[in-house]
Amino acid sequence: MKREKSKLLILFLATMALNVHAQRYLSMNEALTSAHENNASSQISDLEERIAYANYRQTDAVFLPQIELGYSAVSTNNPLNAFGFLLNQASVTAADFDPTKLNDPGSVENYNAKAEMRLPLLNLDMIYARKGAKSQREVYLYKSARTKQYVDFEVKKMYNQLQFSYKAKEILEQSLADVKAIHRTSENFYAQGLIQESDVLNALVQVNTIEAALAKAKSNIHNASEGLAVLIGTKEEGVVYLTDSLDMPRQAIIEKQPLSLGRADIMALEKAVEAAGMMQKSAVMSFLPRINAFGTYQLNDSKAFGFDANSYMAGISLSWTIFSGNRNRSKYKSYQYQKIKLEKEKELHIQQSNLELNKTYRELSDFQVEIQKHTTSVEQATEALRILNNRYKEGLSNTTDLLAAQAQLSQQQLLRSQAVMSYNVTKAYIEFLSEK
Repeated sequence: MKREKSKLLILFLATMALNVHAQRYLSMNEALTSAHENNASSQISDLEERIAYANYRQTDAVFLPQIELGYSAVSTNNPLNAFGFLLNQASVTAADFDPTKLNDPGSVENYNAKAEMRLPLLNLDMIYARKGAKSQREVYLYKSARTKQYVDFEVKKMYNQLQFSYKAKEILEQSLADVKAIHRTSENFYAQGLIQESDVLNALVQVNTIEAALAKAKSNIHNASEGLAVLIGTKEEGVVYLTDSLDMPRQAIIEKQPLSLGRADIMALEKAVEAAGMMQKSAVMSFLPRINAFGTYQLNDSKAFGFDANSYMAGISLSWTIFSGNRNRSKYKSYQYQKIKLEKEKELHIQQSNLELNKTYRELSDFQVEIQKHTTSVEQATEALRILNNRYKEGLSNTTDLLAAQAQLSQQQLLRSQAVMSYNVTKAYIEFLSEK
């Protein structure tokens, strides 16, 4: 009765575990599509690009007019202003020239509605500053593209880690079944007095070791699933993703591709250099005069919301800052040094990227060799275990040798699967490094 209750309790706990951790199949393409739409880093990079575009659009003021509307109500007894108000209102009479009234006009009110416009005509420094802002916007455009490429790589990397976790679980489960079979056989042999008790205990130790490794492999599945969920931006919680199996890669000849100078991060640095160059030219152009147009239109009245008298003024102004306290000269030097610095950073980044690409190609070749060697080792370990198992059943080999052979096979299978995962991740990294 107690045994039946224990079985029911185990079944209940297993059912609860399935409910807490729902399983859902996820292909690589689905993971990449979801990351494109929902990944937080990609969304942040999109926002940075939009901010840069909005900043660039602020420079439309270089060509577009600025128009302001205003309405004011003023009361004064200042003789000069009071007479000016009468002139603006077109209401001056002969009596207003009486010296007594001119000196003491009393309180005079003026209600003024005004439209004011300023139109840039020629501001060369601002034109080049606009070009610099456009290049800066393109910097963030390329940064956004590179961020999305990196997210793709991270998704592929995490997906392969999840595939490896499932493969490790499969290998360890098979290994556990084999070791338990050896343990049962050793118990029978011990009962018959054919082996020592230490052999049975060694088999039991191996069972416990594999069970601990299997528990860790299951935890790795949950960890990788949670990491993948963050990358693809899912709102689901407690989901364990099922993946395609970790297949052996085709051992094709690797064709090395040179580093593309059109890669998004390199282009971002190129546009940063271009932006600094435009700002340097803008600083030079600030030494030249500026030409702008302006105009105002006013309505004045002695009563609120009255628009009796109107007047306008329009003109063109030329201004030339001859000396700005070394501000313009220092600004030019600053942009000049910034451009040189960015050019150096770009050259260094290209050199480091070339080194990284060459190193990764060598690693990919090494993993190809490693997969081939581990595949041969798995075949040899499988045959060695089969021979030892047959000899063990006939009493011609001991338990320790059989356990060592089984552990060797399990280890080689895990190493081969790990090499396959590393090969796939390295291949994805090469795609990321050589992306155009």
